[in-house]
Amino acid sequence: MVVLAVLTVSVVCLVGESWGLDNGLALTPPMGWLAWERFRCNTDCKNDPDNCISDRLFRTMTDILVSEGYAAAGYEYINVDDCWPERERDPRGRLVPDRERFPFGMKSLSDYVSVFTVHVLPLS
Repeated sequence: MVVLAVLTVSVVCLVGESWGLDNGLALTPPMGWLAWERFRCNTDCKNDPDNCISDRLFRTMTDILVSEGYAAAGYEYINVDDCWPERERDPRGRLVPDRERFPFGMKSLSDYVSVFTVHVLPLS
C-alpha cells in the first residue's frame, strides 16, 4: 500500500500539472483566522484578559488581519467556533453569547468583522 502511495505521488509530481475546472472558483483555500488552535476554550477573562475567547479577542484579531496585510492578501474570515455561548440557552432554546465576554452580542461582532474584512481589496 505504501509503495502504491509513493508511486502515485511520484507520478503526480512528474506530470507537474493538475487539472480542475477553469471557472475561477476555489483558486485559493478558504483563508481566515481561527481561535481554536491558539486559544482553545480559554474563557477566563478575569485572569487572562488578552487570551480568553471574547469580543475583545476577535476584534483585536480582525484589526491585525487588516493592519498587517492579511486581508489584502485574501484572508477574509474570522471564525468563532466554540466557547462563546452562555451555559444555558434562552427561553426559546437558542444559544446566546456569554454576556460578560460578548457584551455587545454576536451581531455587533459580526458587523465589525464584515466592515473590516469585506471591504479590503485583495492584492492583484
